[in-house]
Amino acid sequence: MQGRRTPEKPSTVLGRQLGDELRKFREAASMTTADAAARLDCTKGKISRIENGRVPVRTPDLLALLSAYGVDPDGETAQRLTALARTANRRRRAGWWNQYGPVLADTYRDYIALEATASSIRTFQGQLVPGLLQTADYVRAVTVASKAWQTPDEIERFVEVRLARQERLTASDPLRLWAVVAEGVLWQEVGGRDVMRAQLDHLVRAADLPNVEIQILPFQRGAHASMFGPYLILGFSEGSALDVVLADNPTGSIWLEQESDVSRYRALFDDARTAALSPVESIARIRKVAKEHGR
Repeated sequence: MQGRRTPEKPSTVLGRQLGDELRKFREAASMTTADAAARLDCTKGKISRIENGRVPVRTPDLLALLSAYGVDPDGETAQRLTALARTANRRRRAGWWNQYGPVLADTYRDYIALEATASSIRTFQGQLVPGLLQTADYVRAVTVASKAWQTPDEIERFVEVRLARQERLTASDPLRLWAVVAEGVLWQEVGGRDVMRAQLDHLVRAADLPNVEIQILPFQRGAHASMFGPYLILGFSEGSALDVVLADNPTGSIWLEQESDVSRYRALFDDARTAALSPVESIARIRKVAKEHGR
């Protein structure tokens, strides 16, 4: 089994260069991101991510945008940008997570690539400790229970991926994480009492990081708007970048990038954090439950 590599943000220099040129062509054509999105039959969020160099650009999409912007798709400029896009896409595929391809679903791999460029994550979790805060034993127990991976090697490689993602929290330019967790998560004995006690102790230590905020939504709050399922809101440092939501539902995970959808999830998260215990009270509750697991 390959050793775990320290994750780095994927090289986006060429992607940003390409995106910047596309943005300039769009503005020169007096087109908005909504206009460009209509030409590609996609969302404004996708155009924003293309222009910020966060997602690869397929050649047909690139040529369609250039044509919409009045750039000859057969001309020298189009040929240069096509070559630039291909080189940027090759480098993007070199992201550390791609070495784990056989054990990662496409949706999860896409999520990791986007998470690698995010500056912040706000998340509500009602069933599990957030992935970025899980211990190795907790990850292992969840992975085994899911039955999605069969062999010990597959399970361990998935654990490696989860731990590699967590290094963003202690990097030189750390990811900001704000997690609201339902109290039931603290009591669910994933992996047994010893594993849960160690997991809760890990949450307490993680909360000491200046870029990590943890709040517990207690049983006493009763019904709340986020009960339907977990979700994450990914934020990006670029001023023009739009937040993106990954939400779980009974049929799987879905990406949401329309501003109206994202705004709804921002409001849901604000409701959850307002209803939750304060960070100080939350750590006290975590410590209390950890002691119960230790009895």
